[in-house]
Amino acid sequence: MAKKLLKKRRLKLTRLILLLIIIALIFITISSYLDTNIKNILVYNNTYLDEQTILELAGVDDYPSFYWTSSSSIKRRLLASPYIKDVKINKKFYHVLEIDITEYKILFQKESDGKIVLENKKELLADDMILEVPRLMNYIPDNKYNQFIKGMIEMTDDIRSKVSEIQYSPNEFDKDRFLLYMSDGNSVYLTLTKFDMINRYSEVLPQLEGRKGILYLDSGNHFEIRE
Repeated sequence: MAKKLLKKRRLKLTRLILLLIIIALIFITISSYLDTNIKNILVYNNTYLDEQTILELAGVDDYPSFYWTSSSSIKRRLLASPYIKDVKINKKFYHVLEIDITEYKILFQKESDGKIVLENKKELLADDMILEVPRLMNYIPDNKYNQFIKGMIEMTDDIRSKVSEIQYSPNEFDKDRFLLYMSDGNSVYLTLTKFDMINRYSEVLPQLEGRKGILYLDSGNHFEIRE
């Protein structure tokens, strides 16, 4: 009778040890799986911030654990940047992390202090960023500035990339007048009430037949050939 009880105890102990081993193996396997690092990071739609900067801002430049690094924490860190408007994070099969960035548009850079102006009206120092954005060459009165910002926001990305310099250029007849210097050598006069007409610049170009000069879109819509 004693031998049978001893065998039962040994059997229970063996089963218990086996169960603990199995649990330990499962725990180790799961822990190892969860500790698997991100294998690849894909960044989309960034224009002003380079990929390395985005990875550092997101806190994933050292490719941390795929599972322990939450999408919400990545998004929170990136949205702390004044350049980033929105972020979409997607985790894909085989430990791939996708980061889809929506940046605030940079409207122009002020010649007076070198600051760049974003579409949300924030002004930031450009630091070492290499930018191809229009330069605002002079002061705009406060009562004109907000409408000017609105006009720059409505300007298409393609046209904005063609503008090299902007000057507030009022005359005795129009206090809302601006002069835009284009990268192709032409100049364009605009007024705030018709600022959106600059978006038709590409349509007008073929009519100029390669000639350079000043396009008056503030009044009369005529072209003056430069001598």
